[in-house]
Amino acid sequence: MQTITVQYDHPDSGASCGLKGAWARVPSDPGPAERARSERRIRELLQERDAVIVAHYYVDGALQELARATGGCVGDSLEMARFGAEHPASTLVVAGVRFMGETAKILSPEKTVLMPDDDATCSLDLGCPADAFSRFCDQHPDRTVVVYANTSAAVKARADWVVTSSVGKDIVAYLHARGEKILWAPDRHLGAWIQQQTGADMLLWQGSCVVHDEFKADELALLSKDYPEAAILVHPESPASVTALAHVVGSTTQLIAAAGRLETDRFIVATDQGILHDMQMRYPHKHFMPAPTAGQGASCKSCATCPWMAMNSLGGIERALGSGIGSEIGSIELDAALAQAARVPIERMLKFAADAKQRVRASGDFSNDGALFKHFGPA
Repeated sequence: MQTITVQYDHPDSGASCGLKGAWARVPSDPGPAERARSERRIRELLQERDAVIVAHYYVDGALQELARATGGCVGDSLEMARFGAEHPASTLVVAGVRFMGETAKILSPEKTVLMPDDDATCSLDLGCPADAFSRFCDQHPDRTVVVYANTSAAVKARADWVVTSSVGKDIVAYLHARGEKILWAPDRHLGAWIQQQTGADMLLWQGSCVVHDEFKADELALLSKDYPEAAILVHPESPASVTALAHVVGSTTQLIAAAGRLETDRFIVATDQGILHDMQMRYPHKHFMPAPTAGQGASCKSCATCPWMAMNSLGGIERALGSGIGSEIGSIELDAALAQAARVPIERMLKFAADAKQRVRASGDFSNDGALFKHFGPA
């Protein structure tokens, strides 16, 4: 199996940033016959193991469809966390990256949590080592520690709040209204966007996502000129120059909802290309294009595809489920005390999100679900 090296931001403290390299595997294409056989076997194993698949929007479309077809979930990290904790299955197969598997184990310690490839990681997680981050926190004891979900269990255990991109802005706005100063990690682009939207006093760790950091504003502006009717949908992990061009800035779920809400039939999407599968399935009459990650004077490192999300495969799910109870391949195990410490800020986020959802239901205002909309025709 081929491996590739990916460079990612690796701050040695919260303020300065260096680069390191990490490897990722490139799964081989099994071909139609092997794919069909593997899907049949996975369905059998899911029944035998009392298991369900929890998949992220960024994994291969075949894995997303298999998760849906077998009673599982396809969603962003917040939806995955909720679904896994509430589902009665005794085994969760997390098709995503390691921090998602760890979150599932934190919220469901009694369940077996398997990953198709437990080496699948995240540049934000890699770029925020727990020891360096803890030292950074110790230097700023007056600040409320808010960490993005794309972090290890050890980093979460050091936090006061864990957030996802779907609720991060609202939680920071809530803390800002209480007069709290924020220490934010690890994504500097998401942190800066939230800071700009809320006016909060935020000290930012200098990490970034290898996918979103690659989007180029100049090339996006040129593409937009070619397709003036297209709405630009941008994930807030993207650089400020890119979010400034967006008609909608939001989480994966919020961008999918926006694609259905806006009446235009063409979209330019600045996030991992895996999301295009779900968008096209939901809205087959609309057209979706990935935002450019390269151009004049620029290189394409990720090409809008997370190399670690791409490590998830049907073969990996089959191997994990078929490896036998007690000797599972890809099983997530965490120290009990660490998991309990990490659970506190996660549950704080889940309660905040549930309360916010209840307030929206009570008000009847479902207009944007937390995404930032700029005017683009009827909405």
